[in-house]
Amino acid sequence: MSEIYMPRLSDTMEEGVISSWAKNVGDKVASGDVLVEIETDKAVMEYEAYEDGYLVKQFVSAGDTVPIGAVIGFIGETPDAEAPEPGGAPAAPAASEPEAAPAEEKAAEPAPAPAAGEGAAGAEGPARPRTSPLARRLAKEYGLDIDAIEGSGPKGRIVRADVEAARDRAASGAPEAAAAAPAAAAPAAQAGSEDPRASEELKVSQMRKTIARRMAESKQEAPHFYLRRTIDAEPLKAFRAQINEQLADTGVKVSFNDLIVKAAATTLSAHPEVNRSWEDGRLLQHHRVNVGVAVAIDEGLVVPVLHGTDKATLSDISTRTRELAGKARDGKLKPQDMSGGTFSVSNLGMFGIDSFSAVINTPESAILAVGAMKPTPVVHEGEVAVRNTIALELSVDHRAVDGAVGAAFLKDLAEVLESPMRIIL
Repeated sequence: MSEIYMPRLSDTMEEGVISSWAKNVGDKVASGDVLVEIETDKAVMEYEAYEDGYLVKQFVSAGDTVPIGAVIGFIGETPDAEAPEPGGAPAAPAASEPEAAPAEEKAAEPAPAPAAGEGAAGAEGPARPRTSPLARRLAKEYGLDIDAIEGSGPKGRIVRADVEAARDRAASGAPEAAAAAPAAAAPAAQAGSEDPRASEELKVSQMRKTIARRMAESKQEAPHFYLRRTIDAEPLKAFRAQINEQLADTGVKVSFNDLIVKAAATTLSAHPEVNRSWEDGRLLQHHRVNVGVAVAIDEGLVVPVLHGTDKATLSDISTRTRELAGKARDGKLKPQDMSGGTFSVSNLGMFGIDSFSAVINTPESAILAVGAMKPTPVVHEGEVAVRNTIALELSVDHRAVDGAVGAAFLKDLAEVLESPMRIIL
């Protein structure tokens, strides 16, 4: 039949981590079934089968890091079909070889002598259970101790279903459900001396590695310049209240960020010279307006993309933004959800941030940073008054967009937001 290769699930992905296998060797597989969960640089994604058959071989195990294009499994016509050896694929760890404990899990000093009645544990203590990145994140969200959950995955690995089952048992009041709080660490130093375990090296996820690399590349390669404008948000506030009153029966609620995203798309249509990318010395003009909306999750920052934002209605933008944000938090974003962006919006207003400078999501040429709405004394119609304002800051790649062009875009964007009926006209 066919080999299963490590797919490229995002534009920036170079390798993936096998989070967990959804199918076991010998299982029947239908086209569209989830085969494996893969942790990429952006999220934990489900990889589906493209043909019917049986999973004959898993060449790599959960937790292994695999480069793009390497063979990770084989689908055969029968459950006992013979799988060929993969050419150049990473060898799976021997079943008898003990799994090396991460450096941060090794004791920093000799373990204290066991108390009376305790078994003599090794210096490193009991091995921590194998877990998928998604399971660890969900356990943290649900307030569960991952070490107290019994795993049902391969080699006792704790997977998402185990965490969700523990959450459901906790909600139902089952005595074995609630995970106990982690035991307090034993004191490791005498009074007056510093605990050598006061710091620990954390495991760096694929997403965090890529965020670090791409942000460094963006600042090093893209010559940023910044434009700032504070808008009178009173008209926007009144417009939002009016829109949500009209949408009350639909269950859709438009946020200020939805209005800003739509306003940015409308303004990009009028300023196509901002809707560009600089890639490998080439200047690309995009004839589509796809606005990315930055979403913060535990693993880092992801930017799902609203395709055709300029043609979408406010209710569509509201619905799609919430769907994408939910998929991001659940680790279910697909490659098409995060590709094709031509402009981005990053909003930290909900954290009370007055203003900030965002790093461009290259190869895009600009990103809009949105601060909090706050009452400010301003001159309005010749008199000093307290009105709600929002600080906007546009970060621009000077290779693709000149200063005057960016300034004209931000000026028109501010005018659209201060006359918000233009958002939908």
